Amino acid sequence: MRPMALNCHTCRPVPSLLRPEPRALPRVAAMSTESSPAAVVVSRDEVITGDPANNVTDNIYEKIGSNLHHIPTHPLGIIKEAIYGYFDRMYPQTFEKFDDLHPVVKATANFDEVLVPSDHVSRSPNDTYYVDSETVLRCHTSAHQAETLRKGFASFLVTGDVYRRDSIDATHYPVFHQMEGVRVFTEEEWKAAGASDGTAYCEQELKKALEGLAKELFGEVEMRWIDAYFPFTEPSFELEIFFNGQWLEVLGCGVMEQQILDSNGREGHKAWAFGLGLERLAMVLFDIPDIRLFWTSDQRFLKQFKAGALDTKFKPYSKFPPCFKDVAFWVSDDFTENNLCELVRGIAGDLVEEVKLIDDFTHPKTGKTSNCFRIAYRSMERSLTDDEINSLQEEVRAQVASRLKVDLR
Repeated sequence: MRPMALNCHTCRPVPSLLRPEPRALPRVAAMSTESSPAAVVVSRDEVITGDPANNVTDNIYEKIGSNLHHIPTHPLGIIKEAIYGYFDRMYPQTFEKFDDLHPVVKATANFDEVLVPSDHVSRSPNDTYYVDSETVLRCHTSAHQAETLRKGFASFLVTGDVYRRDSIDATHYPVFHQMEGVRVFTEEEWKAAGASDGTAYCEQELKKALEGLAKELFGEVEMRWIDAYFPFTEPSFELEIFFNGQWLEVLGCGVMEQQILDSNGREGHKAWAFGLGLERLAMVLFDIPDIRLFWTSDQRFLKQFKAGALDTKFKPYSKFPPCFKDVAFWVSDDFTENNLCELVRGIAGDLVEEVKLIDDFTHPKTGKTSNCFRIAYRSMERSLTDDEINSLQEEVRAQVASRLKVDLR
């Protein structure tokens, strides 16, 4: 369940970015929920199309099918299995688990079926990867919620990779992993428990389940519930824990909006739903400082973790120096920071550590606005050469001018 209040970038019309010449990429197996459970193949042509709305890049396509959450010894797989184990133990034979659902979904499933408003910022191509005007790379695992309810499942956990155009820093990456949990209750169930109000009963059961999950992962920690807003739940909450001397948001949740249940074969029922980010939990639990590390193949990182072990603390094995380069330009009406970050990622990949606005100036006479962004290049595995960085920065400057339609300074 994606917290829709996140990512407060200004929503403006965004033209599709031009792309480099296609290159051969691997075909990736995935599972579809639309028809049969048979494996399907996601080819480059299926997600990078000539459609005017398409804004998926090769950098994103290459991540589809990586399935980091399927690897038992990977930090994301460890977190996933710990959560599965908790629900299996506390609610035996109750929750169905799905962790191989197709990441390409209809926009109606990603937005409309979970009641995301038509003017919500998350629908913008500045925030979401569109295959075409009616199809997207899922922004959250909630994209499978309505369909799974229609298929008759009453309690389920959906885990998968999700995609969002975002800023570049140590905690943001355009591909990350979420888990969605849903449990449906009948009127007979809440009345048998002595409750007359199904919503209140749902809220009580939700908080009991998630407080237990927090203790499973973090031990005996102080917790607090914060009122929140999500389009698909009412009431809605965020669970925070006091961990390592500070309050940390762990997940978002709430009682499912009745319209979702009524529209998907569950009239008269009540349900709770929660959503959490696996990277966020893993970074806190394992002391992982940079989200790019989840994608490394460096055995110095991967060998530190063992299946089932939640007490591992990441030990940094090296810290190579960063290289900073600035790029300044007069912005156009169509410019967005997310478009700049997509462009830089497409050129430098995971060699870019951060893109940060360091100066914002409006000329008093012309009214034109200038932005200066500082790009931090740093490899987690080796020292970068000056020639290598200069070549990347020259390409960034050239493409910023040609593709983002700004005037370099």
